[in-house]
Amino acid sequence: MSKNISNLSGRIGLKNNLFQKISERSLKSKDSAGMKEIANEYNMGVSTIHGAESFYEFLRPSHREKKAFVCNGSACMCAGTQEPLKKKLQDKLGSDKVGEMFCLGYCYENNAFHYDGENYAGNDINKIDDIIKGKSIIQEKFVSKSYATTSFLMDDKLSDINKFKDHLGKFLKKDKEEIIKSLLLSNLTGRGGAGFPTGMKWDFCSKAKSEKKYVICNADEGDSGAFSDRYLLEDQPLKVIFGMVICGYVIGGNEGVLYIRGEYPKSIEALNASINALKEAGLLGEKILGTDFCFDLNICIGQGAYICGEETALIASIEGRRAEVDVRPPFPVTEGLYKKPTVVNNVETLAAAAGILLNGAEKFSSIGNKKSAGTKLVCLDSFFNNPGVYEIDMCTPMKKIFYEIGGGLNKPVKAFQIGGPLGGVVPTQEIENLNLDFQEFTKAGFMLGHASVVSIPSNFNMIDYIHHLFEFSAEESCGKCFPGRLGSYRGKEMFDQVKNKSAKIPLKLLNDLLITMKKGCLCALCGAIPTPIMNILKYFGDEVKDDIVKEN
Repeated sequence: MSKNISNLSGRIGLKNNLFQKISERSLKSKDSAGMKEIANEYNMGVSTIHGAESFYEFLRPSHREKKAFVCNGSACMCAGTQEPLKKKLQDKLGSDKVGEMFCLGYCYENNAFHYDGENYAGNDINKIDDIIKGKSIIQEKFVSKSYATTSFLMDDKLSDINKFKDHLGKFLKKDKEEIIKSLLLSNLTGRGGAGFPTGMKWDFCSKAKSEKKYVICNADEGDSGAFSDRYLLEDQPLKVIFGMVICGYVIGGNEGVLYIRGEYPKSIEALNASINALKEAGLLGEKILGTDFCFDLNICIGQGAYICGEETALIASIEGRRAEVDVRPPFPVTEGLYKKPTVVNNVETLAAAAGILLNGAEKFSSIGNKKSAGTKLVCLDSFFNNPGVYEIDMCTPMKKIFYEIGGGLNKPVKAFQIGGPLGGVVPTQEIENLNLDFQEFTKAGFMLGHASVVSIPSNFNMIDYIHHLFEFSAEESCGKCFPGRLGSYRGKEMFDQVKNKSAKIPLKLLNDLLITMKKGCLCALCGAIPTPIMNILKYFGDEVKDDIVKEN
């Protein structure tokens, strides 16, 4: 069934993208005639269109009835800003007009909310009357600074269209295999945390036989605590696009798609402006710079599904399917978008690839080690005296990042969740033993991932945090596999009972559930949620012992 939908959707392709068409129809009206028209155009059943439409949070009538949305990400929850903020918005707009969104990327100041297509945070709530009246307000920008030996992500080598043109002209004359060799030499691995060598992915796709290939930028990774994608998309959009264009040139693809979170309106605006400027300059489109190379770029706006950060779910979404995870193999490099060979890289990986090509592979590989090379963006939340996004050499001690670059903490903290909601929960004392290293984090039972940091304050109940993780997993699961769909809800139910003081949790049952999810889930969303929960049970057992029963 999914293959048929992919093929039917692919007949029309990205210029008349099915997912965007479904989204636009749903957001404008709910008339059944519109749904039938789309179904007829794509030769699909109405139930298929309805199935896709009903999957996404932003397209549901209950969502569209709201006027404002409070960030419900882990960082804002730990900062304790959610409930007071929600109360203020409800008092102003009505109790039934305020909903929730997952992580708006304002973890450095919290108090984040969405209103009328824009995001606000910090002290912006005090200007709510002006915001409602449509007045523009001045917003604080997060701190961004490079502490790297060589900056690959924050330099100014692609700061304007002319620089883009000069560098692109040089690379379109280079041998494609040389470019791939440079990426392989750099030891760049995927910056989302999976750790697959980027050069190898491009190489596999370049060798795949097909008359059509695609490049996808995964800009839908919405990990709480991470605003590094926001930085790159808003401050370095040409660097991200350059990485996509060069990738297209190398693999023999002529179309790319930026799949970006709907929660990031400013990022969408910055990307649209950059793409339009590049098209006007003849740097996107047909026969770029007088060569035979053609490459066009499309933006696809996500509609509120965290699972779209997983590459196969993202591909399903672009095709107008429900964003459900596909079994691999086949991998996207051989059978991806519309069943054609596709490279899927996240925002930071593409920006890093551009930085490597412009600064030199040897410089990148000389930093860190072979499996954790180069530089990495690290996001520090509002609990740090110096919150912001920083470019840092791999293998830098975490204590240096936290207490020198981050300036230490402004409140008592007992643990950090690093790497988003699927990342490990690291007790404060363990920071002394860790470096900024993917393998080192994994070996210690944690996960570096995006290198986003959510600080858990000393007075935060760890039972509540486990409940939050299960609740997130249950809400965001695509529902395709039983361990993910049912396991998340069973976990949430267990901790609902604990919070209601109606029951205690049998430790064996909880462990069995966590192992089943870890081993049986199709993807990292529900399959990785057990990691932070196991960390809490290990390091904060004394805190949760009264709510958990050890069986004989």
